[in-house]
Amino acid sequence: MEIPTVEDLAEQLKAVSGAAEVGPDDAIQQISDVDSLDLMEWLYGFQNKYPHIPADESLFADIDDQTTLRSVHAKLVALATAAN
Repeated sequence: MEIPTVEDLAEQLKAVSGAAEVGPDDAIQQISDVDSLDLMEWLYGFQNKYPHIPADESLFADIDDQTTLRSVHAKLVALATAAN
């Protein structure tokens, strides 16, 4: 099963948001130029590219100042594993 790397997720979010830098361990809420609309646009693109991973808006339901793309990636891996 194809699962993107955390670095892939960072590049995808960077492309969607136009942010200068997006790192896997950066707190998502602290990345300049990334807002909730960017996250939803990224999620829509993710859902289209990886329809076998049942990701939805709940992925960001408990986002806080400590949430990183690495933690989002861990949730995606868990969703993909549970879907099999």
